Amino acid sequence: MHTISRALALLALAPLTLSAQAPAVGGQMRPPAMTLTTSAFPDGGDIPVKYTQAGEQVSPALTWTNVPPGTQSFVLHMRDPDVARNRGTEDQVHWLVWNIPGTATGLPENVPKGAELPDGSRQISASGPVYRGPGAPAGGPKHHYTFEVYALDTKLDVQPGADAWVTRTAVWKAMEGHVLGKAVYVGLFRRPQ
Repeated sequence: MHTISRALALLALAPLTLSAQAPAVGGQMRPPAMTLTTSAFPDGGDIPVKYTQAGEQVSPALTWTNVPPGTQSFVLHMRDPDVARNRGTEDQVHWLVWNIPGTATGLPENVPKGAELPDGSRQISASGPVYRGPGAPAGGPKHHYTFEVYALDTKLDVQPGADAWVTRTAVWKAMEGHVLGKAVYVGLFRRPQ
């Protein structure tokens, strides 16, 4: 009993240190997790009409930080997981951009239309080579629009196809084994009544 009391007393006298760093793995501190943000709307908040099919249909500016070392390119994917395409397991491809240069820290608002962008990245959506904004119908529940950014240790040798879902499958297959980091940001939307 005396030993337990002494141990508790020593613990009470020991200095308490807190670390803002991520937990250690194998004796080394983990770097901070990759993050994805936009100033257009809060994470988990409503997407303004401007960025939707009911508005101007322009892409929001997106920024990512804490990029893993060795990143060669990024893939940005925007999906509506509340949609079951053709009564199957595939969801809606709202926007897929790949081969974004590894030095990029985000995408500007209103990314231009076109299969290949000026920086060499490529894009596709269910509407073609362009951002497809949220379009959940009025009267129903709000849909969750998920923006995902992946940091890769390679560039992808995938050409945009005529079908967004076939292209997305090819991009996913090419990404396998090359993902260094991932970050997610979610917005909600349904058309106004």
